[in-house]
Amino acid sequence: MRKILSSFTDGRGFDITLVVFPMAFLLLLSGLPLVYNVLMSFQQVDMFSMGTFIRPWAGLQNYIDLFNQPETRGILLNTVIFVVASITGQFLIGFGLALFFWVNFPGATWLRGLFLVSWVMPGLVVGAVWNWMLSGDFGVFNFLLRESGIISSNIFWRSDPHYSLWAVILANIWLGTAFNMILLSVGLAAIPKDLFEASELDGANIFQRFWTITLPMMRSTIGAVVSLGLIFTLQQFDLFAGITDGGPNNSSNVAQFWAWDLSFRQYDFAKGAAISVIMLVFVMVASVIYVRSTRHEVRG
Repeated sequence: MRKILSSFTDGRGFDITLVVFPMAFLLLLSGLPLVYNVLMSFQQVDMFSMGTFIRPWAGLQNYIDLFNQPETRGILLNTVIFVVASITGQFLIGFGLALFFWVNFPGATWLRGLFLVSWVMPGLVVGAVWNWMLSGDFGVFNFLLRESGIISSNIFWRSDPHYSLWAVILANIWLGTAFNMILLSVGLAAIPKDLFEASELDGANIFQRFWTITLPMMRSTIGAVVSLGLIFTLQQFDLFAGITDGGPNNSSNVAQFWAWDLSFRQYDFAKGAAISVIMLVFVMVASVIYVRSTRHEVRG
C-alpha cells in the first residue's frame, strides 16, 4: 500500500491516473454503445425488446433485407455523391484560400478569422440559414443567379429532386471550407521558405514550384485533411434535417440520415444499426488513412 501511495508522490501513478480515467470515460460513453449497436444489427429488434440485450438472433438477415429494399441503391449513390462532392469542394476552395492567405498582406489574419464563423456555427443554424438562402421564391441564391444572368427563372432547390441533394452539398461545402483552410494553412506554414528561394534561383516558375515543392511537402497534411473530411462528412446530419429532410422522395437522402429515419421514425432499429455498422467500416478506413498520413509528422 505504501508503494502505491508513493507512486503518486513521484508522479508515475498520477500520470497513469490521468490516462486511466479518460480511457474509462471514453469506453463507457463510446465503446459500450458501439458494441451495443453492432450487436443490435445482427438481432431482431422491436419496441418491446429495446431494453434488453438478449433478443432473437437474425444473423445477416438485416443486411440482406436492407440491400433488397428498392431505395437502398439510390440512397447509397446519394451518399457517394454527397461525400465526393463535399470533400472535393471543401478541399479545393480551402486550399485556394490557404494559398491566398499564405501571402502575408495587411489584414490577412483578421480576414482569415472571419472564415471561421462558418465552422463554429451549429449545423442546425447553418441549415436554417441555407434553408432561407435556397428558398425558391425569395431566396438570396436565386436572386444572385438570376441577376447575373445564369438562370432565367427560379430554381426550387429544396423541393426539386434534381437539385435537392446539391442544395445540401453547397451548404456542407460552405460549412467545412474553413476547417480545410486552417489545416492546409498549417501545412503550408511548415514548408521551409529556403526551398522556394532555391528553386526560384534555379529558374522554376510558380507552377513548377507548386508541383515540385508545395504538393509533395503537403502530402501528409492533404491525407489528414481528406481523411478527416470523410469522417466529418459521413457524420453530417444537421444539414439534411434543416434543409431537405431527405426529400423529396429520397432524392437527397443519404446513409446517415436514413439510419436515423429508420430507427426513430420507422422504428426499425435493427436496419438502422446495420447502416451505422456499414458506415463505421468506411470511417475506420478513413481513420487508418489519417493515422498513416500523420505518422511521418509525429516521428519527425
